[in-house]
Amino acid sequence: MSHIIQQKVEQPNKEAWIFDLANVVTDIKTLYRCLDLDPDTISLSMLQAKKQFPLRVPLAFINRMKKGDSHDPLLLQVLCDDNEMLQVAGYSDDPLQEQNNAIPGLLHKYHNRALLITKTACAINCRYCFRRHFPYHENQSSKKNLNIALNYIATHPELDEIILSGGDPLMAKDNEIAFLISELEKIPHIKRLRIHTRLAVVIPSRITQQLSRLFAQSRLQIIVVTHINHPNEIDNEVTRAIWQLKQSNVLVLNQSVMLKNINDNVEILAQLSNKLFDSGILPYYIHLLDKVQGAAHFFVDDKTAKQLMKQLAEKVSGYLVPKLAREIGGEKSKRVLAVAD
Repeated sequence: MSHIIQQKVEQPNKEAWIFDLANVVTDIKTLYRCLDLDPDTISLSMLQAKKQFPLRVPLAFINRMKKGDSHDPLLLQVLCDDNEMLQVAGYSDDPLQEQNNAIPGLLHKYHNRALLITKTACAINCRYCFRRHFPYHENQSSKKNLNIALNYIATHPELDEIILSGGDPLMAKDNEIAFLISELEKIPHIKRLRIHTRLAVVIPSRITQQLSRLFAQSRLQIIVVTHINHPNEIDNEVTRAIWQLKQSNVLVLNQSVMLKNINDNVEILAQLSNKLFDSGILPYYIHLLDKVQGAAHFFVDDKTAKQLMKQLAEKVSGYLVPKLAREIGGEKSKRVLAVAD
């Protein structure tokens, strides 16, 4: 740990977020030591799960976890679990049917919007990630693939919105994002650019002044969709980053996933909605778990989820209640679930 911190001091001219990105924990024992947990309780299955899907969590996120608490809701999102090694019926490696796309790095699932896989890596590996088995090696971002994708976008006038995804698109440096924005601005029918990111939350220093200026100066309407599941993920640095985006005329929305033992509680959901709004973020969707193999232990059933959303609507203002949704591979839109009376 001290080596990483010292490195940060020795190179002050580098962007802060690059150092924060390097300050990650990839070893379970190291994570346990950071949180004053007993490394002797780490099981063989946890280590096997790590081999299947690597552990990766920034120190900036670890610092928001409660020391000594093995059930901390932020820790549970990133910690390898014995249950990941179980093969569960009804779960698959490709729950949203994304892995056979015709154009590498481009997914045109919905009529008016297409998704560009801008980067294949994330700052944090969430254990419930629906792309934990995605063949990123076949969808690498390259000049050739990008040109093919941009040509496709330019020849499909029904598209008016492009979604940057990954991995995490904000793993790209500011100059890379500037280039991509400039190329999309050349396509007249593209009006909006949506960026789905976890980086703005787990490493809020990623929201640089240069990035904010890029967004403010673009002719495109910029929407940033954060991914926050629990109110403890939001600290002062996250709030600062979000307000910087809003000052650049960026609309900031949030998508969550309903996760067992993390946010399947109406009080937690109410705290999350209020804290999001206080930080300048509008609750947008809360997704039912995509049934990806290795994540079944996070599953919350439809009946429970609907009951929680009904209770949430009774506790907070209507605009603070996200839509409960499920995404089904091959369908032309998300399926919003009606909450029973």
